[in-house]
Amino acid sequence: MADPHQLDMWLEVDGKRYQDGNTRTMVYQIPFLISYLSRFMSLQPGDVISTGTPPGVGMGQQPPVYLKPGQRMRLGIQGLGEQQQTVVADQQR
Repeated sequence: MADPHQLDMWLEVDGKRYQDGNTRTMVYQIPFLISYLSRFMSLQPGDVISTGTPPGVGMGQQPPVYLKPGQRMRLGIQGLGEQQQTVVADQQR
């Protein structure tokens, strides 16, 4: 990957795009995040570092939009690929 700080990323729910962003807007760049976390923990290949989310989250919509069972989410990051999930109800409630 030529520049991890220039990757488009997006999220759709049932085909509607809610989030559209780019890694260039991250508050901290990747080398800093790895260095900082390495002070407190041993990182292993395959570890995931959650860094937040691009603008467009459902809670910030007018009116707010929340996920419902059966909805399909699709998300991707340029050069890394995409994935899909289906929302399921919490059976403990």
